[in-house]
Order: sequence, then structure tokens, then C-alpha cells
Amino acid sequence: MNAPVKPSNLIKGATGEWEMVIGIEVHAQVTSNAKLFSAASTAFGGDPNSHVSLVDAAMPGMLPVINEECVRQAVRTGLGLNARINLRSVFDRKNYFYPDLPQGYQISQYKSPIVGEGEVVVDLADGTSFVVGIERLHLEQDAGKSLHDQHADMSAIDLNRSGVALMEIVSRPDMRSSEQARAYVTKLRTILRYLGTCDGDMEKGNLRADVNVSVRRPGEPFGTRCEIKNVNSIRFIGQAIEHEARRQIGILEDGGSIDQETRLFDPDKGETRAMRSKEEAHDYRYFPDPDLLPLEFSQSFVDALKADLPELPDQKKGRFIADLGLTPYDSTVLVSEHESANFYESVLAGLANARRDGKVAANWVINELFGRLNKEGVSIAASPVSASQLAAIIDLIGEGTISGKIAKDLFEIVWTEGGDPRVLVEARGMKQVTDMGAIEKVVDDIVAANPDKVAQVRAKPQMIGWFVGQVMKASGGKVNPQAVNDLLKTRLGL
Repeated sequence: MNAPVKPSNLIKGATGEWEMVIGIEVHAQVTSNAKLFSAASTAFGGDPNSHVSLVDAAMPGMLPVINEECVRQAVRTGLGLNARINLRSVFDRKNYFYPDLPQGYQISQYKSPIVGEGEVVVDLADGTSFVVGIERLHLEQDAGKSLHDQHADMSAIDLNRSGVALMEIVSRPDMRSSEQARAYVTKLRTILRYLGTCDGDMEKGNLRADVNVSVRRPGEPFGTRCEIKNVNSIRFIGQAIEHEARRQIGILEDGGSIDQETRLFDPDKGETRAMRSKEEAHDYRYFPDPDLLPLEFSQSFVDALKADLPELPDQKKGRFIADLGLTPYDSTVLVSEHESANFYESVLAGLANARRDGKVAANWVINELFGRLNKEGVSIAASPVSASQLAAIIDLIGEGTISGKIAKDLFEIVWTEGGDPRVLVEARGMKQVTDMGAIEKVVDDIVAANPDKVAQVRAKPQMIGWFVGQVMKASGGKVNPQAVNDLLKTRLGL
């Protein structure tokens, strides 16, 4: 199931329609306390060159030693991507020369990666989904960082990141729009976070993308691609793709040709610019690293890791739909972040009848809670309303103790003041009116005062909602809407 080719995905040029072809290489920093081949710390934010071992600095005679935890994390990620795990893989030297690459080569994997082909199911905003093929996942070490703003005429080198373990996750060119590309990276980041193999923090550089973009006439062979390096936000990925595709279309429609090259995205200008030309052939002179034996492990090692995997977003989404009757859209929203799914499940755990009220709880979490968190710019971890408090509000609705309108007032009180919802309802007299005699009087008064509306509703029964609204308003929202509806039908002879 490849990316759907929709008319909306095509770009109109001066001479006709064009189609984007997009593949993405994601570099994800492995969650590990130590680096890939040394015991140096991977903590973010240390003083420059404070997390550097002799191995990371490429001192003479220093030999790399593989970090088993990084291997475990790569295998777990491969399993989360429904990918083939290779029981034997090889580390290679990828030779190139940058000031912040102290060895003069990067230890990576080339022909024999640790993880082979897999796939990611991607959900789109319109409710459709498609599959992006994963070509490979390999382990490699990160380079250091060049700092050009520390001195007027010199550059500084910080090697804290040098040797940090990265997973390079290479997709197939299965995406056909910037929306699909953004959705793919979002879903991939979600999977990594569920697995705990990468925190996906793009601001810290822990997840960044190289985006390959080409254009073609629909149905024609792939065009020449350009690679946009180190894009560090999902929003920028979309902007870079849109600009690059239109740049290429403009060149082709003017009779020119696309040079295969590496480009950078300038977010301030919203455009890509050339960085260096890139030949079709690999020019890194790969060869197996003589200091590292081939990486080999058993199927039982893989099976043990697979048995310990957490429930992943697609599995959780399927369970919410099957067990709780949630819509695919609501389920997708709830599982999109691990913290959101955990909060929702904590609400379910606090309900008296989770199976009955699971859909109600989803509505409250998505619409009321998430809506308010977004408005206030508050993370779910810092939510003023806890899962247990929200569960209590939902239970009060289910019991008929309060109406939906009162529940919203109660939510506001809990958000701003805190407190036990049940205690607040008692203390502030927020219970629904259950005395039918009192309700009947309100209904009779409103019916008597509006003979014209009575005639209209008898001719058009669906207009009964107007009367329900008037009764709710008159009672301050303290009556049960269904009881009012039933009583009105009796009074109006419907």
C-alpha cells in the first residue's frame, strides 16, 4: 500500500502537473548513557569537550569497544518497524574529512546493516493511511560540532557529540507530498518514543532528517534527486520539500536539468541553497573496520527483546477501537504521543465503568483537556487537572449527579482551584435537580409562555431542542437533559 497519488498531491506548473517523490533518512540518537564505542557520557548540555574519551578524540592506539545497550536499542527499533533483524552485521569505515571528525572517518555500516527491510503505517489527517517502506536501519557514530561564532577569525570544535550512537533509518521513496513526509517523520518519532530508543528531541539535535526530493511528470521514471541535509523540525521538513520541489520544477520547465547535489534549508528565508555537488557513485571508500569484529548475536537474543517490547501506537489504537468503540480519528489523536495515551489510560483506570464511559472519556481528554492545554501552552505532564480528577468528573456525569454543562463548570473550577470534584459538587450545590415536580413547573411555565413555539414544535418535532435549551437555561443547567426531553414530549403530545 504505497502513498496514495491524489490530485491534491500534484503541483501545477506552467507546462502541466508534476509529482514529488520523497525519501527520508532519519538520524536518531540512541537512548543510552554511554557512546557507541566508548564509556563517555551522552548527557546533553555539558561544557564543550567535557564528555570526551580518548577513543572519541581519536588518540593514537585507542580501540573502539561496542556498547551492547546501543545494539539492543537498534534491534528493538527494528522490531518496532516490523523489520528484518540481521543476526550478522559489519561495521565499516566511511572516509571523509571534516574538522569535527577527529578520526578522519566515521564508523558506520554499509553493505551489512543491523536491520533490513521494514515498514511504517502512516496516518493522515483525512483519516486515510499508507505504508512507507523502510530500506534499512544501521548504527553509526556521530561527529562533533564546529562552532563558528566563538572567535572572530577561528572556529572552535566541541567533541561532546563525537562518538554518540545514531540510528540512521532510511525510507524508500514512497512519499508524494510534504504532508505525507511530515506525517511519516511524526509517526516514526512516536514509535521511537514508545520504544524508548530515542527521545526524538529535534531541538537538541537528537532527531534530524536528510530529505531527498525529486519531481517527475505523473507516471514517468524518477527524476534526479537533491538531498536537503540536517533538517531539524517537522515544520521545516514540509517547508523545505515545498520549496525544493518548486525550484526543480522551475528549472525543468525552463529547459534546464537538475544536478544531483546536497543542499541546506534556510528557515529564515524559507528556501534551500546548494551545499556541495554529489556524485552518483559512493566516494567514501568504505571498507570493514579492522578494529571491530563482525557483530553477531543469536535469534534467542532477538526473541527476548521482542517479548519485552511495549504496546506500540498501532496496537494501542486497535485496542481502543475494538474494546472501547473509539473512532479511528480519536484513537489516532490519543496514541500520537506516549504521554497522551498514558494519561487517557490513567483516566480509564479511575472510572467506575471504563467500557461504558471510554468514549466519553476520550471526548473529554481530547476536546476539553487537550484544548485547554494547547490554549494555555501547558504540557500534559504539567496539567492542573489530573487523570483521577477527570475520571471523577466523568463518573459524576455517568451517575447523573451532574449534567454535561455543570461538568464543564466543574472542570474550570478544578483547573483553576484544584480540589476533589465530588467534594466540590457537594460544597457548591452543583448537583442536578432530580425533583420531577420542580422540573415540571419550569417546563409548564415555559410552555405556557411560548404558545407560538408550541405550535411550531408540534408541526416540526425536531424543534423540541429549543424548549430543552430554555429549560436548561432556566434551571442553571442543573436538570437532566434527557429527563427534560421526555417530559416535554409528554407535555407537547409528541
